[in-house]
Amino acid sequence: MSDSRHQSVDQPAYYLPVDPGAGLFESTKATESPWDSSSQHGGPPAALLLRAIDATAADPVAMPVARLTVDMLAGIPQGRMRTEATVVRPGKRVEMVEASLYANDTLAVRATAWRIRRDEGTTAEHARADAVPPVPDEQPQRYFPGTSPDWGYGRSIDWRFVTGGYDDPGPATVWARVRIPLVEGEEATPQQRLMVVADSANGLSGQLPMTEWLFIPPTVTVTFRRPPTGEWTLLDVATTIGLDGTGLASGTLSDADGLVAAVAQPLLVARR
Repeated sequence: MSDSRHQSVDQPAYYLPVDPGAGLFESTKATESPWDSSSQHGGPPAALLLRAIDATAADPVAMPVARLTVDMLAGIPQGRMRTEATVVRPGKRVEMVEASLYANDTLAVRATAWRIRRDEGTTAEHARADAVPPVPDEQPQRYFPGTSPDWGYGRSIDWRFVTGGYDDPGPATVWARVRIPLVEGEEATPQQRLMVVADSANGLSGQLPMTEWLFIPPTVTVTFRRPPTGEWTLLDVATTIGLDGTGLASGTLSDADGLVAAVAQPLLVARR
């Protein structure tokens, strides 16, 4: 299997550092929404907020994020990003962090995270292994019908479908690997890379044609069983639609060693 990381990608990262210590960054085309090139896909901002949350931890390995909810308050425009994070409920074993992302000086995204301390090996006898399908060989990269093949966010990720597809409405099982850094000059953590793709759960599993229907997720929640390892994330996701213009996208996120997290997104469902 060939390594396609960094192939056919024309952006150095999702964000360029302006003053990382002050949480200042400039977005690039790699953050681009599939429907509006002036707006960002929700994944990269979610990962950037996790980066800010991680910076508040004395030891993010011993006390990683166990649940992250990211609320998109409006469309997230391209431009200058500023992140900030504060521990609002400190604790030795459990603590809560709140974070905000300002786009061009306007509050655009908020996040709430719970961290839980790991006590290595204490419940190992009760854990179980999870089987996951192997990563398929490299596939042609195709996106939603009507989407430009130059879609920045789409091109920034290596998508390999086990079942489903961008042009095949319904549940999907797909391995995804982020091809570029979150911030230029930095190595993102596996958990940050997972957040880049987690917000794609609804897009990958839409039940109705995207050219005719809108699926708008104002928020995404990822609840972790453990931090991921490696570069690949397996999204096993499905969308259900209710009677009154709402829906739910949900599923699991895994790595090569098995289950990592659950993901859920409520949806507004409407005709275009």
